Amino acid sequence: MRRRDFLTVLGSTAVWPLAARAQQPKVPVIGVLLSQTLGPSAERVAALHRGLKEGGFVEGANLAVEYRFGESHDDRLPALAADLVRRKVRVIAGLDTTVAVLAAKAATTTIPIVFAIGGDPVSNRLVESLSHPGGNVTGVSTMSNALGPKRLGLLHDLLPKASTVAVLINPTNPNAEPDVKALQNAATSLGMTVKALSARNEREIDAFFALLVREHIPAFIESPDTLFSARREQIAALATYNAIAGMSPARGDVDAGWLISYGSDPLDSLRQAGVYVSRVLKGEKPAELPVLQPTKFQLVINLKTAKAIGLTVPGDILSIADEVIE
Repeated sequence: MRRRDFLTVLGSTAVWPLAARAQQPKVPVIGVLLSQTLGPSAERVAALHRGLKEGGFVEGANLAVEYRFGESHDDRLPALAADLVRRKVRVIAGLDTTVAVLAAKAATTTIPIVFAIGGDPVSNRLVESLSHPGGNVTGVSTMSNALGPKRLGLLHDLLPKASTVAVLINPTNPNAEPDVKALQNAATSLGMTVKALSARNEREIDAFFALLVREHIPAFIESPDTLFSARREQIAALATYNAIAGMSPARGDVDAGWLISYGSDPLDSLRQAGVYVSRVLKGEKPAELPVLQPTKFQLVINLKTAKAIGLTVPGDILSIADEVIE
């Protein structure tokens, strides 16, 4: 073969793959915005990907993902959300806090946003209504504050002589105030007092338990927050050491040593959010996708913890538990 002919063949084979790639459909890019670091968020991200896979999208195959982590600094979230908007992602998924989703909503009115949160998205002005979101935002809410009275009632059944129960809140969380109000309203009918106490970091969690001991408060309820999820082992250890009963919204906390939890499966909510992201990528509009809510709730009790804090769990509570850890 003459050199000129060889170069012609080589050139054609070199150009063909580039042309073929140009004809391939462009891989969509989504943004994932979280207020925590990757470590505490790993379960959430994995659950999102299960939902995406159900919808036909796999990262690295037909989907690209841009991750942004606030690393427990909520003041960083607006800039992170704005960066995702500049990168023109197709969808932004806010997977942990209302603050993160609010930052995304403030950054764009056109890019679809799908959330998985615990608070009420209507009262937080993320959507117009649960059935008709109306804008560029929709998702899944566990509506955890609506379950606060049920959690308080369970604590009352466990500790009928307790006159005061604390609620552990992160004051920077916009859901903290409605959580406290719901609990205080329920406490009145039970003849109890609910005392809201704040913690913003690991040191203040230590101070929270020191205050419970000083004031002889025998139990507390967590107002859901990613800070407390990330510190679940610390909270479990302090509660057990000080013989204080802890009520959580998340079953994972009971696995870590908390006494009791009542709530929905947050990881399933994240899976559902992944399915919603898939549907939006296929062309559905957030305004027409109703906010999903859980229909199944679990009561989980850790008997090992109960024994460690000197508490006997009544048989009628054990009989209605979905799971008992021994």
